Amino acid sequence: MASGAHFLLSFALFSLVSQIVLAQKNGASPFEFLNHLQGCQKGDKLRDVPKLKNYLERIGYLSYENTKNNFHAEDNEFDDLLERAIRVYQHNFHLNVSGVLDSETVSSLTTPRCGVADIINGTNWMRVGKNNHHHLGHSSFHTTAHYTFFQGYPRWPENQYSLTYGFGEDTSAVAMDAVDRAFSTWQASTQFSFTRTSDYTNANIKISFRRGDHGDGYPFDGPGGILAHAFAPTSGSFHYDGDEQWSDVPTQDASDLESVALHEIGHLLGLGHTQVQGAVMWPTIPAGTTLRQLQDDDIQGIRALYGA
Repeated sequence: MASGAHFLLSFALFSLVSQIVLAQKNGASPFEFLNHLQGCQKGDKLRDVPKLKNYLERIGYLSYENTKNNFHAEDNEFDDLLERAIRVYQHNFHLNVSGVLDSETVSSLTTPRCGVADIINGTNWMRVGKNNHHHLGHSSFHTTAHYTFFQGYPRWPENQYSLTYGFGEDTSAVAMDAVDRAFSTWQASTQFSFTRTSDYTNANIKISFRRGDHGDGYPFDGPGGILAHAFAPTSGSFHYDGDEQWSDVPTQDASDLESVALHEIGHLLGLGHTQVQGAVMWPTIPAGTTLRQLQDDDIQGIRALYGA
């Protein structure tokens, strides 16, 4: 990427985080701008369009890098690339594919979600799992399911199926217990065993609560946006957004610790996002929702990656 493009992207991300922080101080939702943009479409020029572009870039749907239109990244125009990104998003989330930012699309975009991108390096991983033939070393298989994997199909090696996990400082007992239950759920359907350790530094998997820009290149955005993120094997990093409202008995104002942990552990083991709404690996989960059991698509995916 050219140095100018690097500067534009860095400035865009800094601006988005700054705007979100300011919105939080004023008591507003960080995604209130999406409500203001409802109904916009290609050709429109509106003040908050750059915020939409920045958010779609963050979750993988939009990139002006290496295009002749890179000067559009920070302007107010709803251009061809943005329309295409909206259409792909609508397709992935089973919405009316119009390219218009309609009310259903706004509702979906403002639903709390995982911070792992749906499209990585130009590959739409929410679509690649369907009817594809995969070679994973131990086997090859043909799938008509919708589970997906990370690029390159990273996995834990067979000599690391017994994994330890530890918690960062200030993690509450309630959060630890919720994550324990999530690991037990995955253990019951896989070849893995998971053991909690007090040795956070040397644990295979490290769970902690972070805020804002916390040094991993994927800053959190405060309440109501990205809930958590985790990295593909064998990183072992799993971060909750500490600015969210969390509970083990979720309400409409709080997200469920265990449900989000169940999703993020799937990423830690190598699963990507699925197109099966209601599966654990679906990208979004509204506040107050619980999903504490693996679904068929989740189980098929992990067994396809590691064997039955």
